[in-house]
Amino acid sequence: MTDTILLRIAKTAILSKFNKNYVLDEKSILEEYPFLENNGAVFVTLKYNNDLRGCIGSIISHRRLFDDVVHNAISAGFNDPRFKPLSVEELSHLSLEVSVLSEPQILEYKDYADLVQKVKVNKDGLILKHGRFQGTFLPQVWEQLATPELFLEHLSMKAGATPSIYSEHPSIYRYGVEHIEEDFDEILPL
Repeated sequence: MTDTILLRIAKTAILSKFNKNYVLDEKSILEEYPFLENNGAVFVTLKYNNDLRGCIGSIISHRRLFDDVVHNAISAGFNDPRFKPLSVEELSHLSLEVSVLSEPQILEYKDYADLVQKVKVNKDGLILKHGRFQGTFLPQVWEQLATPELFLEHLSMKAGATPSIYSEHPSIYRYGVEHIEEDFDEILPL
């Protein structure tokens, strides 16, 4: 995905919360980029001086790509429960990343050791589901958690469980992403 339109939409959506002069002309954007009419699942990640500052997304495609980018950009900036809402002073220190997810596929495995062998390092995003527990990590998380064991351990904790959950054989789904990232100041708003 070499097109920066997704970054431009996300930046403009965020800026619109600070300044009403930033408006997304949905009709002309969709005419120029008709692929945005298709349903898509997107994560929008904000980093402040390379530290996570917000990350909200959709795991399953359930609305137009255009709408998912707008909604998740605003949510990452202003509604991520881990962070206070963005301030205008932070914008010059931000980087913005948009990740478009492929459709998750169930990952069949016999036991934990088999799961560790089947997980593709630096490639797979994973979803863990088991009863009330659910969590996901984008493939970009491999940068911090470089082994399958670490990745799976932290995924279980993100889901609200402990690593012992793997003895209960939770459902694991894998997906890939296409992502683009750039410094916030470098992205041209629409």
